[in-house]
Amino acid sequence: MNECRQCFQLSPLIRGTLISVYLALVLPLPALAPESLRLWLFAAVPLGLFVVLAMLSEQVTVTDTGITVGHPLWSSWLLRRGWSLEWAEMKALVPVGTSQGGKVFYITTHDQSHRLLPQRLEHFDRFLDLIESQSSLRTTGIGRLTPPWTYQLLAALAGLMLVGEGFVAIAIHQGLIIIPS
Repeated sequence: MNECRQCFQLSPLIRGTLISVYLALVLPLPALAPESLRLWLFAAVPLGLFVVLAMLSEQVTVTDTGITVGHPLWSSWLLRRGWSLEWAEMKALVPVGTSQGGKVFYITTHDQSHRLLPQRLEHFDRFLDLIESQSSLRTTGIGRLTPPWTYQLLAALAGLMLVGEGFVAIAIHQGLIIIPS
């Protein structure tokens, strides 16, 4: 059977922002750590980056038969969560308010199970159009979880942190700043 298949990944803005925040927070740690911990931290930074990249690699696959949410093979062994639903199983989209004032949506099935609708995807409007065209669900009123400006601001702040940390590293290297033992 030849079925139509479309894949959606996390928005590049969100992925890039979260990677930048991780780097801004952990890159200075090996330099600031006591000598006995530096080697461990130099090893932990790339390991942590691998875990962050794995978590941000979640993808949504939409086919003629349904939706699958999961991770690619390179990270699925680490992150075994995911779900799959056929179009016929989907009963309703249920909105739930978040503590930050946003709104998430759950896909409710006929057997009353719930799956969180991914709302941080690239090409989110096309994703919603596919849901509406393939199922009996109406996606009117569903938007992104957070507006893009929040991630743009966070990305700018993370970028400023990285630039500042770079200047401090250069100043330390040139002896302009001395870190006590």
